[in-house]
Amino acid sequence: MQKNWHKVRTIFLDIILITMGSLVFAVGAEAIIVHHKFIIGGLYGTGLFAYYKTGYLSPGIWFFLLNIPLFVAGWFYLSKRFLLYSLYGVTILTFFSEVLTLNFQINDQLYAAVAGGAICGLGSGIVLRSRGSAGGLDIVAILLNRYFNLGVGKFYIMFNTVLFLVVMSQYKPDIVIASIIMTFISSVSLEHVLALFNQRKIVYILSSNHEAIVETIIQDLNMGATLLEAQGAYSGEKKQMVMTITNNLQVKRLENKVFTIDPDALFIVENSFNVIGSGFNKRQNY
Repeated sequence: MQKNWHKVRTIFLDIILITMGSLVFAVGAEAIIVHHKFIIGGLYGTGLFAYYKTGYLSPGIWFFLLNIPLFVAGWFYLSKRFLLYSLYGVTILTFFSEVLTLNFQINDQLYAAVAGGAICGLGSGIVLRSRGSAGGLDIVAILLNRYFNLGVGKFYIMFNTVLFLVVMSQYKPDIVIASIIMTFISSVSLEHVLALFNQRKIVYILSSNHEAIVETIIQDLNMGATLLEAQGAYSGEKKQMVMTITNNLQVKRLENKVFTIDPDALFIVENSFNVIGSGFNKRQNY
């Protein structure tokens, strides 16, 4: 019963994240991007380009149509869960793009590029916190990575390079440059959103009172810990090093407790953005 409830709660959270992220992305696209005729990277940017050049349909509808062959291919090679989540993401993003009629009245092109990139990157980052995606190049990138070992980031760079080369032949340089700036800011915004959720601190502690420190970590902070064999290079003395993983909020509490127990302890902190398993993030299966 508890397992089923956890599964339902996880699915509900995924749906909420995809919906919220798609809404935020659509706001950035409809309130800023289309009013300046910018091109953002990826398949949505391809839909924007098709809309600008033909005047038919809308960016959201173009985006939906461009995704259809990708979903057909992905159905045979990717997990059905991932594809169903992604299909929902594409559908809801298309819906929001169709119903929203916004204009933030940002007239300066550079300001518009910065704001549009930040908002769309935020939306994309929220979607990617789920176990699905908003469709688009994610499906192609995963397939190419799985079967041809082509890095996901490299594929995005290759696709956007080709897209912007085509755009350069059709638009004035200021639009192209603003679009590139916007796409870059969108990528940075997306990375910051993912890092905000994913960032962990790996802490290594060297102390002669490692037993008391481990007990405090487990009992007071409700965290796990691992003992590693260590040996002093100069003295040859064997020691026990404590390793634990925490977050930005807990690391200061941990530091205070460690130095309360042993003022001479060695306290080392490293950043990590991808801790999978054992109570942390679950591995995503595509």
